[in-house]
Amino acid sequence: MAKVLLVTGGSRGIGAATARAAAKEGYQVAVNYLRDEKAARKLVEEIRAGGSKAVAIQGDVARELDIKGVFAAVDRELGQLTHLVNNAGIVGRAARLVDADPSMIREVVDLNVTGAILVAREAIRRMATSSGGKGGAIVNISSMAATLGAPGEYSWYAASKGAIDSLTIGLSREVANDGIRVNAVAPGLIDTDIHASGGQPDRIARVSASVPLGRAGTTEETANAILWLLSDAASYVSGAILRVSGGR
Repeated sequence: MAKVLLVTGGSRGIGAATARAAAKEGYQVAVNYLRDEKAARKLVEEIRAGGSKAVAIQGDVARELDIKGVFAAVDRELGQLTHLVNNAGIVGRAARLVDADPSMIREVVDLNVTGAILVAREAIRRMATSSGGKGGAIVNISSMAATLGAPGEYSWYAASKGAIDSLTIGLSREVANDGIRVNAVAPGLIDTDIHASGGQPDRIARVSASVPLGRAGTTEETANAILWLLSDAASYVSGAILRVSGGR
């Protein structure tokens, strides 16, 4: 059976590392992106050069119509979806909550929560055995912020990832009889450009000392955990939230 994977927000960071790793494991990969077409195309070309099938699909997964369009493109280009990495997310601009812009908070919640829920819904419609699907696996990308709270920086982001943890637990129980496993990975301090996007390009250097293992993690290390949860090696794992945080 062909393994068809959609990675939302897949053009860079953890998403891109996951797409690369999945392709090496024999998945056909759909790389969703919002703005960075160049990065998405380059990644797809790299995967194809390695002998795997991949497509880049533009779409804003904070918008229902775009989500439907992304899944329609996967159906058309790769066929029956079997796996999803629900990865697209943003932190917003670092601040104390009392100083945060409500429109920025709304943007974070629209993408990280509502978007992730609607993406999961479309995936389940295709994977569910009761609807003619083949079953499959979903990995939602949470964050250690859901546990730590991100005080003084991203408390709204932490709240959005707490919602992802709840979504993971609820869906894992809801769709188990449809042959779908649902898990989450909660990365800790990972070396990506998400920190710069929040206005803190020095955050890795500043926070690394608080990690028991003494360093930030890599996107590849995070992708390894995601790939395990997607794989048959995790066939009895569902509803789990796997911390990839160096002990933090």
